[in-house]
Amino acid sequence: MTREEALAILELPQAQAEVALLGLWEKAERWERLQSQGASEASHVPPTTPSGMTPVYLKPRARRPRKRPGRKQGHAGAWRRAPARIDTWREHGLTRCPECGEAVGAPVRAHRRLIEDIPTVTPEITEHTVHGHWCRRCKKIVTPKVSAALPGATLGLRFIVYTAWLHYCIGMSVGNCVKNAGVALGFPVSPGGLTLAWKNLALLLEAHYQAIGKTIRQSAVLHADETGWRVNGVTFWLWAFATQQYCYYLIDRHRGAVVVKQVLGLLFPGILITDFWGAYNAIEALAKQKCFFHLFTELIKVDKRNPSTEWQRFRRTLARLLKDAVRLGERRHPLDPETYARRKAKLHTRLDEIIDTVFADADAKRLIKRLRRHRQEMLTFLDHAEVSPYNNHAEQQMRPAVLTRKISQQNRSEHGAKAHAILMSLFRTAELQGLNPVEHVLTLAQTTLTAKPTRTDHPEPLKKPAGTVSIG
Repeated sequence: MTREEALAILELPQAQAEVALLGLWEKAERWERLQSQGASEASHVPPTTPSGMTPVYLKPRARRPRKRPGRKQGHAGAWRRAPARIDTWREHGLTRCPECGEAVGAPVRAHRRLIEDIPTVTPEITEHTVHGHWCRRCKKIVTPKVSAALPGATLGLRFIVYTAWLHYCIGMSVGNCVKNAGVALGFPVSPGGLTLAWKNLALLLEAHYQAIGKTIRQSAVLHADETGWRVNGVTFWLWAFATQQYCYYLIDRHRGAVVVKQVLGLLFPGILITDFWGAYNAIEALAKQKCFFHLFTELIKVDKRNPSTEWQRFRRTLARLLKDAVRLGERRHPLDPETYARRKAKLHTRLDEIIDTVFADADAKRLIKRLRRHRQEMLTFLDHAEVSPYNNHAEQQMRPAVLTRKISQQNRSEHGAKAHAILMSLFRTAELQGLNPVEHVLTLAQTTLTAKPTRTDHPEPLKKPAGTVSIG
C-alpha cells in the first residue's frame, strides 16, 4: 500500500474505513499463513531430492551479493573498436526545418557517425562447366575437381559448413537452421536435405577427426569426462577428451573401460585428469589426477543429510587438507624449492594420517576407501605445474554439447551420432586454437576434396531417402 492509498482510507467515513482495514488485515493474515505453511513444507523436503523436483515456491531465496557493473579491477576494459575500412559514404542534409517547416540555408556544422550493418544476403548461383580430358596413361577421361560443393550436391560447401556450425557447435535446432537459411540467407532447404549434407560432410572429414584422436593419445596432459546421451531414445554416452588445443568427442553405447581403452589404449603416456569414475582405472598412465571439485561436491552433499559429530570432524579435516593443497599449488613460484618440498611432504603426511584414521561413520568410511584407492592420484598436481587439481577444462568442453542436447534431443541414428561427434570435435578444436571455426573446417573440406585420391579420400556419399524434399 502506498502513502496516498493509506491517507485515502483515513478520509473515508468511519464504517467504510473499518471495512477496508479489516479486509487488509485478513489479506495480510492469509499471506502470513501461506508463507509459514510453505516454510514448513520446505523443511520436510529431503536433502537428497533433486533441485528440479523441488517446487519453486519451496526453494529458499537466493541471496546474491551485489555486483558492481563492468569488469573486475585490474582487467582491461572492453569497447567496440573503430572499423579498419569504410565501404560507403552518405551525406545527410536538410532543405527545411523538420519542426516548423522553415527553409534552411547551407549547413553550419557537421559530425561523423560510423554504422556497421550486414547487407541483404542474396545467394550466389554459379554454373560450373567441368571439362573432361583423355589421359593416355590412365586410359580414361579425367576431370578437374570442384571444391565449391560436396560431390553431387547443389548447395555450396560454405553454406553446409556454416549451418553445421550453427547446429553442432552453437546448438541451434535443425528446424531453426532451416528457418535461418530461408529468412536470413535466402536458401530454401528441407530438414532432411540439410542433415543429409551434414552427414556427408562428416564422412569427408573423418580422417581429420581420426587425426585429432591420434594427437589426443600422445598428449602430455589430458582431461576426460562423460555424460548421458540419447540415440533414437536409447541411452548412449558422450565422451570428451580434451587438451588445451584439441578436443575429441565420441558417442558410444558403453560407459565402461572399453571406451577408454579404445581411445587411449592400455598405456597412456601422459597425465590423465578425471573424476572418480571407475572406467579410467582400467588403463595405466604416466600419472593421474583426480578432480578435487567432485570431492568438495560430495562433502557438501553428505553434509546436508549427515549431522553426526564424527562426520563433521572428518569433513573439516579433509576439506582443510584439500584447500591447503590447492593454495600451495597456486603459490609454488614465490616459494623457494626447499620450502615448497617441505610443505608438499607435510601434505602427503596429513593425507596418509586421514586414510589411516579409523572412523565409525559410514560416509567417512566410504570416502576413506576412495582416498585409499586413489592415494597416488590425489596430489599429482603438486609435482607438475601444468596439471590442475580440477577437471574444469573437460566440464567446459561438455557444456556446448549439453546445451545442444537440451535443444536438439540428441540423435536419431548411430550414423547421425558419429557425424555429430566428428563435426563437434573439428569445430571445438578450431575454437580452442583461436581459429575461425567455419573458415577452418571449410578449408579442411576444400583441401580434402582437391587432394590426390586415395582409398579413404572419397567415401561413398549417402543417398537421399525416398520422400525427402529436394534441396535448393
